[in-house]
Amino acid sequence: MVQATRSGGLVTIFGGSGFVGRHAVRALARDGWRIRSASRRPDLAGHLQPMGVVGQIHAVQANLRFPESVAEAVAGADVVINSVGVLASTGRQTFDAVHDEGARAVAKAARAGGATRFIHISAIGADAASKSKYARSKAEGEQAVFEEFPDAVILRPSIVFGPEDEFFNRFAAMAQVAPFLPLIGGGATRFQPVYVGDVATAIKAVVDGKAKPGKIYELGGPEILTFRELLERTMRYADRNRFLLNLPFWAAKLQALATSPLPNALRPVTLDQIRLLERDNVVSKVAIDDGRTLAGLGIAHPHSIAAIVPDYLERFKPKGQYAHYRG
Repeated sequence: MVQATRSGGLVTIFGGSGFVGRHAVRALARDGWRIRSASRRPDLAGHLQPMGVVGQIHAVQANLRFPESVAEAVAGADVVINSVGVLASTGRQTFDAVHDEGARAVAKAARAGGATRFIHISAIGADAASKSKYARSKAEGEQAVFEEFPDAVILRPSIVFGPEDEFFNRFAAMAQVAPFLPLIGGGATRFQPVYVGDVATAIKAVVDGKAKPGKIYELGGPEILTFRELLERTMRYADRNRFLLNLPFWAAKLQALATSPLPNALRPVTLDQIRLLERDNVVSKVAIDDGRTLAGLGIAHPHSIAAIVPDYLERFKPKGQYAHYRG
């Protein structure tokens, strides 16, 4: 049940209608915060309204490329959250424009607007020296955030899973039509998938002041799995038996270049995403030792893949979503 709204407690969330953002909206609404969801298309944010009481959640228009709209969106906010990100550059929504310049614009506006807390969602693997433009832009965005808002808290999740994710859903959809799934780099890359609901709980914990200001927290789930193991689980939950084709990194890069003219939605992976796969994506030992993890934010028992993913991959099964109910 949603609590009564906090008196004067206003949170502005950039990307509030997106994958991570909508779950953060739900968590904060249940705690009674008033929420302003800022996005380029507020007309597409109607799904947020039922998450709170009447008038608690309000969608506004803002574009990270236009500082005036960002400033208006954060006006009067006690807390500002930036959860905007892109997996591939498209048109004007480039990695630099969104992850670097956009992050700086939001952090700068949050400080100028008098926000007491600023939370920025980055990603494990953010590295200024990475071969991946995605990872470099994420690192540049983190630096920009700390330059503009030194007490900001940055959250770096590993692969985020949940009903609307672009990992398990993507490969389950591929398994419906493709005779094989690509085992890029032999499938040895390690990941620590984290449930989107746990990421939202972590965001709420930071809003509530449970994080150390000016620090980076790394968020990972209870299991570390290889890319091969993740694909195997995807097929098991979707009841699909597909051959895993071992694709060396060099071959995967050639394939990505060959499919580059296609829309991103039709491509298995992009060249930049393959470069990301060349490095493990897990919580670092330094973050664990320093307590900058989910546990450090009070989340001692994060959700496992097995507890969440099978339910939303059921729709990809050959005999339909409700086949197991038949006698």
